[in-house]
Amino acid sequence: MAQNSAIEWTEATWNPTTGCTKVSPGCANCYAERMAFRLQAMEQPRYDNGFKLTLQEDIVNLPLQWKKPRIIFVNSMSDLFHKDIPSEFIKRCFKVMTDASHHKFQVLTKRPDRVVEMASEIEWSENIWMGTSVENSKYINRIRILQKVPAQIRFLSVEPLLGTIPRMPLKGIHWVIVGGESGPQSRPMNIAWVRKIRDQCNTAGVPFFFKQWGAFGADGIRRSKKANGRELDGEIWSEMPYE
Repeated sequence: MAQNSAIEWTEATWNPTTGCTKVSPGCANCYAERMAFRLQAMEQPRYDNGFKLTLQEDIVNLPLQWKKPRIIFVNSMSDLFHKDIPSEFIKRCFKVMTDASHHKFQVLTKRPDRVVEMASEIEWSENIWMGTSVENSKYINRIRILQKVPAQIRFLSVEPLLGTIPRMPLKGIHWVIVGGESGPQSRPMNIAWVRKIRDQCNTAGVPFFFKQWGAFGADGIRRSKKANGRELDGEIWSEMPYE
């Protein structure tokens, strides 16, 4: 439930909850759902419920046991601000993040409206990064909601990128991650969409991280994720907000 991560923009994952429900097109081919059912088939006890929302009470305090500082992605297998997670449980998780000040925590949600609702009840220590996912221009309002959150670092995960986003409101945004979809039902990502976001970030001075092409390369041809890599116009974009 807490482990080193192969995700390019983090170092470890911590999942005090598992499972979720779909809220928008970016959820259609959820990698966490596929992984949850795979682990359930392997009889991993934490996934007895498959992808049904589950509180993992016994590992809430786990980051306090990690002595070496890490960048930790919170809930890679869930969404901490899901409507069915009790507010008190969310506040407990944030208290752990505040107390484990030697780590950096990356909290990502598709439900930033609930973050705003709870913002005054949470201590926003500087080691807590708050982000939201935006897959196309239809969900750009999530960015405007995130801008109201008093986190030291606010970031966007534009993954999977499913359409052009010509005008992103980047004021008060400190980091943008972009990536294509991988997996058996992957949808292609157009290189022009990626360039548009990269250029907006460069103009605004916002660090830009290109995670991957996914199942379809820059030329639109399906290959393995590894073969397509993460090079954009001859460069690897790995900018971080603290550099």
